Amino acid sequence: VRLEVVRFNSTSKLQEARKLKARLLESKGEDATESVFALPEPLIVVPLDSEGNSNLWYTAWEWKTRETARHLAADAGFTLGYIHLRDMAGAPAEDAFVRGFYPDYDKEALIVDVRNNHGGNIDSWLLDVLQKRAWMYWEGRSTNITNGGLGWDEQFAFRGHLVVLVNEHTSSDGEAFARGVSELGLGKIVGRRTWGGGIWLSSDNRLVDGGIATAPEIGVYNEHIGLGLKIENMGVVPDVEVDNNPRAAFDGVDMQLERAIEVLKDWLESEPIVLPERGPYADLSLRRGVDDCSL
Repeated sequence: VRLEVVRFNSTSKLQEARKLKARLLESKGEDATESVFALPEPLIVVPLDSEGNSNLWYTAWEWKTRETARHLAADAGFTLGYIHLRDMAGAPAEDAFVRGFYPDYDKEALIVDVRNNHGGNIDSWLLDVLQKRAWMYWEGRSTNITNGGLGWDEQFAFRGHLVVLVNEHTSSDGEAFARGVSELGLGKIVGRRTWGGGIWLSSDNRLVDGGIATAPEIGVYNEHIGLGLKIENMGVVPDVEVDNNPRAAFDGVDMQLERAIEVLKDWLESEPIVLPERGPYADLSLRRGVDDCSL
């Protein structure tokens, strides 16, 4: 994008140019050509700092990856939702999940991308949402979720297949989320072994100068894996391990994402996501020889 910046020495010249434009518009003369009307306007340009620049590049990568995921899924013949979580910290992370999940909760497949995730503390909420199960379906005489009708209960329960993308920069609560998905049987993990930080801290060790001294404080365990959940100093090992080739990544190829699409395609071929058959309406007519409606 080429940006033309016109600098004026004083506002008086700009005012004269605007007055000239107004006179030409009123005169409707032959000199009032379109080229004359294209008068310069001042433009204020504010440079980005390094953090803003990094955020802009990362946001562009998020958008491109989401669009690529959807195109790859469409080419593979299934519908897909894609969510990237930069971290698991508070309202921004919750907002990112909500914006990505709820518009696509009824898709056949879902990718939750926690590559480069910095951690936080919302894994339990995410896992709670993903554990919802559809146990009842809504259908009118002529409508269901396929043609604008209601869907199912529990509302917004995801019925499809889930893949979580991880890499060596997935850390802390991003790792806990991936481990939770695996332990609860919610989906498959694709990518690279994660960072390896599974001991939690309370962040309440305040110093007199207003600083903070953090240290690992609270371990985690369960009855299957034991202390550390094979996260601390180890990292979560994915079900399908694939690395992004640096040269291919530079050229815009995301091999981890492409492998996730392949995993989902194979999964859907063996276990397709379909609405259950409604079945016939119950025969509630009063049968011959029956005197009342008691069972």
